Amino acid sequence: MALSGQWRPRIGELAEFLGMDSTTMTAAVKTLGKRGLVSLVPDPEDARARRLALTEDGREVVAKAVPLWREEHARVQAELVGEDPLALARTLGELR
Repeated sequence: MALSGQWRPRIGELAEFLGMDSTTMTAAVKTLGKRGLVSLVPDPEDARARRLALTEDGREVVAKAVPLWREEHARVQAELVGEDPLALARTLGELR
């Protein structure tokens, strides 16, 4: 989903954005690449670097996943928040 817009991050940039370590992100990118969902394209400003981009197949998978994600997100939010919209914020504050 993070790659569905115009952003073409380096692997490290995407890892930081998603709160992952670079090793885990590299493994995930390798798996997604083997499935044909992402590609690594040369960085126009630094020939040594490569940037991530969704392939057409990757965009199709994201398009199919978004409605499922929204449905699940709504279910989880309702379960966590219930009738009190500030309940989640209080719970997270207590956990912190």
